[in-house]
Amino acid sequence: MNDVLAPLLTPEGRALLAEVRGTAPADELAVATRLRREHPAELVSAALSQARLRQRAAAKFGEADADRMFFTPNGVEQSTRASVAAYRAESLHALGVRTVADLCCGIGGDAIALARAGIRVLAVDRDPATAATARANAAALGLDGLVEVREADVTEVDTSGCDAVFVDPARRGGRGRIFDPEAYSPPLSWAVEAARGAPCGVLKVAPGIPHEAIPADAEAEWISDGGDVKEATVWFGARVTPGARRAVLLPSGAGVWASPDTMLPNPAVRPVGRYLYEPDGAVIRAHLVAEVAADLDGGLIDPTIAYITADERHATPYASAYEITDQLPFNVKKLRALLRERGVGTLTVKKRGSAVEPEELRRKVKPQGPHAATVFLTRVAGAPTMLVGAPAPAAGAERS
Repeated sequence: MNDVLAPLLTPEGRALLAEVRGTAPADELAVATRLRREHPAELVSAALSQARLRQRAAAKFGEADADRMFFTPNGVEQSTRASVAAYRAESLHALGVRTVADLCCGIGGDAIALARAGIRVLAVDRDPATAATARANAAALGLDGLVEVREADVTEVDTSGCDAVFVDPARRGGRGRIFDPEAYSPPLSWAVEAARGAPCGVLKVAPGIPHEAIPADAEAEWISDGGDVKEATVWFGARVTPGARRAVLLPSGAGVWASPDTMLPNPAVRPVGRYLYEPDGAVIRAHLVAEVAADLDGGLIDPTIAYITADERHATPYASAYEITDQLPFNVKKLRALLRERGVGTLTVKKRGSAVEPEELRRKVKPQGPHAATVFLTRVAGAPTMLVGAPAPAAGAERS
């Protein structure tokens, strides 16, 4: 990658990048053929590849930054979404952190957010191409005065002069996702000790981490963005509450938090009421459904299913509300007849606790008509059930 990146940083390379910006895949061959008459073939290929990566990265970094940054295929895939990185950087800044060691920095997504929050960053990655890309990105965004990129083995870097340590171990290898935490690079046990040993330590982990794998002296946080769970982080240091759990929903920043002393028991199971609430994935991952159910004065439809039901419509940022019109035992023929009677042609299928795939159900019921509905394939008190309804109007509003 160094051999690929360096030519792109030259005036000729930068001019080529500007020229191929936004090239559609169908046009690449014609563009490449034309440009190779005046530029080296390798440089043209590198510019077109970088243009493709920038197009992919725009969803994570925003088009304005992505058009100036440099990427590797793994970097686009594994880097932190800019909104999540900015939230974490602001959280660290609010704790008084002014210097961070960003270990396993990748292409520099977190380092960029930290620097923009006014934090000085030592960004470390052992891969030469990745470190070079991170360095180029800091310079491209005018942040190289706050970001020092070092090509080194993170296990050999002295971080004692930093207020905080952030570790993001590589969880993918040449064959894809790595499931054994000790096969991470560096191993999870090393990353935990590195974070634990800092005045403030933050460890990025997969959102599916089992709760029993979280160290007892840490506080864990699950983050969703636009309803999609993006990551979990484990926090160490004097200001954390050991054993506490938090769910944070971006872009609003709304959060649910509970300590071991305040966590509520599982909500009671109750009959399906007028409203069904689907908690945000971060709330579910953090095991904070009970806290949300208490706010909604609701209960569960089944002891193993994270759907909350209530008789009243309550405003909440932590769950999507649906007004339920019908409850049926699982039966495709009955559902088809109901949808035909209601003239439903636009059908949203959600499932939790059901093996039926949404597309399979749509093919079987063949919805037709001008109206829309949502069907939940789930269990109610242990029985396979279909709940039919629609997104509920905002609390206090009337459906037109």
